[in-house]
Amino acid sequence: MISRIDLRGSLPDDLRSVLPRAELDVEAALEKVRPICDDVRHRGAAAVREHTARLDGVDRESARVPVEAIGRSLDELDPGVRDALEECIRRARLVHRDQCRTDVTTQVVPGGTVTERWVPVERVGLYVPGGQAVYPSSVVMNVVPAQEAGVGSLAVTSPAQKEFGGLPHPVILAACALLGVDEVYAAGGAQAVAMFAYGTEECRPVNMVTGPGNIWVAAAKRLLKGVIGIDSEAGPTEVMVLADDTADPVYVAADLISQAEHDTLAAAVLVTDSTELADAVERELAGQVGRTKHAERIRAALGGRQSGIVLVDDVRAGLKVVDAYAAEHLEIQTADAHAVAAQVRNAGAVFIGAHAPVSLGDYLAGSNHVLPTGGCACHSSGLSVQTFLRGIHVVDYDEAALAEAAKRVVTLAEAEDLPAHGAALKARFDWETPE
Repeated sequence: MISRIDLRGSLPDDLRSVLPRAELDVEAALEKVRPICDDVRHRGAAAVREHTARLDGVDRESARVPVEAIGRSLDELDPGVRDALEECIRRARLVHRDQCRTDVTTQVVPGGTVTERWVPVERVGLYVPGGQAVYPSSVVMNVVPAQEAGVGSLAVTSPAQKEFGGLPHPVILAACALLGVDEVYAAGGAQAVAMFAYGTEECRPVNMVTGPGNIWVAAAKRLLKGVIGIDSEAGPTEVMVLADDTADPVYVAADLISQAEHDTLAAAVLVTDSTELADAVERELAGQVGRTKHAERIRAALGGRQSGIVLVDDVRAGLKVVDAYAAEHLEIQTADAHAVAAQVRNAGAVFIGAHAPVSLGDYLAGSNHVLPTGGCACHSSGLSVQTFLRGIHVVDYDEAALAEAAKRVVTLAEAEDLPAHGAALKARFDWETPE
């Protein structure tokens, strides 16, 4: 069901080239989404409607979800689901509120200061996926950090669903209601990203688009980056588990399966120095997968080239593999897991020990589950309050402080052959070359 890669003996110099990874050709998808985005740019809401009808089989006069439908979804929400979502929101707020930044003023010289102000993005569009699964938790993960950052205007979009009258899934709408978001659109794919980027008669343009989606969403975000800010080009989900012979194979197998459940392209990778654990996990996978609801999808994900068991000599070698892979989700199930986790440099989120599975992070850990995929965790972070803030430097110098700096400014300006830069300072003083 799952392949093995034996890296015992020596690790190759280019580890990334031998590790399993889903193939996601965003560049090829660009040419398919380009005409859709251009159409929305020029024809607005009519284009969004037509592409939604063609791609999702839903034809609604307006993409905007009526406020009454959002409220009704909350009224009809199962009490147990409501309780779980409310606790998800509460915990997420606790974590994200502590991420808020404070302005800092540094006195550089007497009379000269630089203040870094943290200013929220004015308006954001939040994308919530639909399709094989329903993601009200992604509403929480997008909306809470934006709200805690102080974003003044939030809009959510999620694909139109034929079985729900052309609206997004009612649990997604209910999550929006719990968070106080009443600007919601029934649109998905590239046309939704373009709607946010360019604006339509129904939807004002936004400054930033965040949230995971399929390859068409990722391609549209890449295409329109610059018109809008983006968080990342999220690809198929992935989990890597670094484990030794102290790990419980039942837990490890269950955690690999939990991520494989998302999508046939989902990646599930075990890195271990224990062949006994590898064998036990394989046996567990064979037994557990058959008992799951989405067994066919899980088997496809586990059997794909993006999943596998990687054998290494020891945990130290395993850490090198972990950092080369830069997983979206990384679980550490080893002896002294805290010390091992402290050595990890590249991961979207790290889950320590047997009792911190990725599923906890998806819903109730308080952490954010919108994370970099495809190895991007080596240079990018997950969604946070910081995503929605911009640092602005405010420079405040009085005349004496400027005079003290002027000679060096003129010197550097002339060294760069930009004499007008220096002249801007000379104009402020009664001497040609300030002493």
